[in-house]
Amino acid sequence: MPLAITSKSDDVALSRRMALAGSSGPLAAFQNLRVVGIALFACLGGLLYGYNQGVFSGVLTMTSFDNHMGVYTSNTTKKGWLTSILELGAWFGTLYSGFLAEVLSRKYAILINTAIFVLGVIIQCTAVTSSGASSILAGRFITGMGVGSLSMIVPMYNAECAPPEIRGLLVSLQQFSIEFGIVISFWIDYGTNFIGGTGQGQSDAAWLVPLCLQLFPAVILFVGMIFMPFSPRWLVHHGREDEARRVIAMLRGGGASINDEAVELEFLEIKAQSMFEKRSTAESFPHLAEQTPWNTFKLQFVAISSLFRTKPMFRRVIVATVTMFFQQWTGINAVLYYAPSIFAALGLSSNTTSLLATGVVGIVMFITTIPMMVYVDRIGRKPVLIAGAIAMGINHLIIAIIFAREQNQWPTHKAAGWAAIVMVWLFAGNFGWSWGPCAWIIVAEVWPLSARPYGIALGASSNWMNNFIVGQVTPDMISDMTYGTFIFFGLMTLLGAGFVWLYVPETKQLTLEEMDVIFGSQGVAVADKERMEQIYRELGLMNDVHGIEVKESEIKAE
Repeated sequence: MPLAITSKSDDVALSRRMALAGSSGPLAAFQNLRVVGIALFACLGGLLYGYNQGVFSGVLTMTSFDNHMGVYTSNTTKKGWLTSILELGAWFGTLYSGFLAEVLSRKYAILINTAIFVLGVIIQCTAVTSSGASSILAGRFITGMGVGSLSMIVPMYNAECAPPEIRGLLVSLQQFSIEFGIVISFWIDYGTNFIGGTGQGQSDAAWLVPLCLQLFPAVILFVGMIFMPFSPRWLVHHGREDEARRVIAMLRGGGASINDEAVELEFLEIKAQSMFEKRSTAESFPHLAEQTPWNTFKLQFVAISSLFRTKPMFRRVIVATVTMFFQQWTGINAVLYYAPSIFAALGLSSNTTSLLATGVVGIVMFITTIPMMVYVDRIGRKPVLIAGAIAMGINHLIIAIIFAREQNQWPTHKAAGWAAIVMVWLFAGNFGWSWGPCAWIIVAEVWPLSARPYGIALGASSNWMNNFIVGQVTPDMISDMTYGTFIFFGLMTLLGAGFVWLYVPETKQLTLEEMDVIFGSQGVAVADKERMEQIYRELGLMNDVHGIEVKESEIKAE
């Protein structure tokens, strides 16, 4: 959720362009159907990510997959590797995604990572006739590289193609597509579980079909992206300005011409952002100012290391990375990856029933995300994160109490088992309206403009690495700690509430200058604003494109 620089120049350009563009808010989406369609199509990358998060939980419990994998499903540590190696690959994918997107373009980066994803799926799907476990492991790591990189590049592509008045809406489509992918994966697992029966006669198709179905949206995404436009921001940043104007005119639809005033204003705003980034880089890293592939690669790591050099910036690092740490240690991905195993441990007697209960998890999480995305700017970040953590912690502890009392008598105490299962559903719902969307909002908005790309990358890296660790240790925890697993996740979630209460400032509707004040780094955002205002003056964005000054009184009235 990017924050704007609050300045006279920004207000003038924004107000003038919005006056030319017409409506804002949801109505603006209907006036920009072409770019909405492009964003929805690109979000197939998010669907692939969500599908991968959910599909393996059901596959792990299938009899035919267990027969095929042998020790890898009976040994809890190796079972953890089967699941978590995808997150390790995704973490690696986040490291190269920025470099790839900047050097080759967002469009080509999506194409390359979709191809990587397809390769990983093919390796997994041929495991039935090749080396089995090693193919599954290698395929999931390669698939993870693809989804990890797509999870960062697709929102970037959508944000840069969208007009500012609907940018938040189009970027949020990524989260919906992820959760939609999770929902689909759970119910496909439930359906394919019946192929050949649910016992020893179950066909290998029961687990191969869910894995192979990933190829369908991936191939559509790959073919379709060939015909999608380049990001206007990337074109401008790489000196292809005439092409950028044509793309902006095409994206806005309605017969817009490259000579239209609205197109020119949006082009100049994009150019101003590009000039700002180049000047910030030249000032902070003069030896990396030249745009070469090697400098682009080095810049990501040098810039991230610079976030640790001052105490105020390091505090932002702590807020971003530790928030993502606690997001994963709520146990949400333990539930998504191992839900059937957890439901079996809570007394569901058949794999079919546990898969059915798992499908409800995805639906609940998907539905509960919607209202908070609408109201989070009114309620605030801290209340949502604290209340959500407390609610999830209570859910975990109630599950632990029921599990401790009833673990040896589930067959005769079915009501207790279902009560625990309902608590798991409530936990998923509480995550959906709180830490699911809100943790990412915090990570995106605490940074000054000049450090935001590198700060978000650092937060995403923390998310994927902790995701990997949770996926690795959860099977051993469920096996060895039983109900202690829920006590552990419950206490970690409550610690997360304490961290937010004591350390995370409220960032609702703050300007960048106000963000500087609460983090104790006065001057960073002011310098950013002054640099941007100088660029706006150079480009004539203090006036409209015909040189007619927009009065400050008119801007305030709007």
